[in-house]
Amino acid sequence: MTAPPSFDTPPPRQSRAGGEVQAFDTLQHVGIGLSHDSRLYSCRRLNLLLADTQMLYALYKKHHWLMRGPTFHQLHLLLDRHAEQQLAIVDLLAERVQSLGGVAVGDPRHVAEMTRVPRPPDGVEELPAMLSRLLEAHETILVDARDAARRVAERDDVGSEDLIVSEVIRTGETQVWFLGEHLVHTPLTRA
Repeated sequence: MTAPPSFDTPPPRQSRAGGEVQAFDTLQHVGIGLSHDSRLYSCRRLNLLLADTQMLYALYKKHHWLMRGPTFHQLHLLLDRHAEQQLAIVDLLAERVQSLGGVAVGDPRHVAEMTRVPRPPDGVEELPAMLSRLLEAHETILVDARDAARRVAERDDVGSEDLIVSEVIRTGETQVWFLGEHLVHTPLTRA
């Protein structure tokens, strides 16, 4: 009696060392009717917004996990919802950079080098400090987003302008409103 044939597949080849196929801050040609200089400028501005938005997402998740106090449940859910919305923006920004022929900033260490959002303490802050930190990060992003939208539009990149205005700015402004209302001094109980 002969042994049945073996259908074992070889193990996958892992640990392939390879060089970069495209360096960061370079462009490959894409035929979308925008000049090289316009696309490069847009990629640079979008990557700055992308780095800051990735940090904002991380702040939201950190504060979501570390939330405490009498409004824990409501804020825990709100911060998680805001984090999900920021993560969607991260993906849209990264895909826009790629569609322009650029390289989206994706490594967390590279993001930390690029971001303008200040690093929070490693521990737990008081609730008003957490919310204030989120509001300050939003303001940093919103100021830059308005400038970036105007400048990429001047270079005929209305696709990037639309993304910045419709996603980064509109979502950010709404989130600022929701967070800011939690810092209004309103007693939780009445005497």
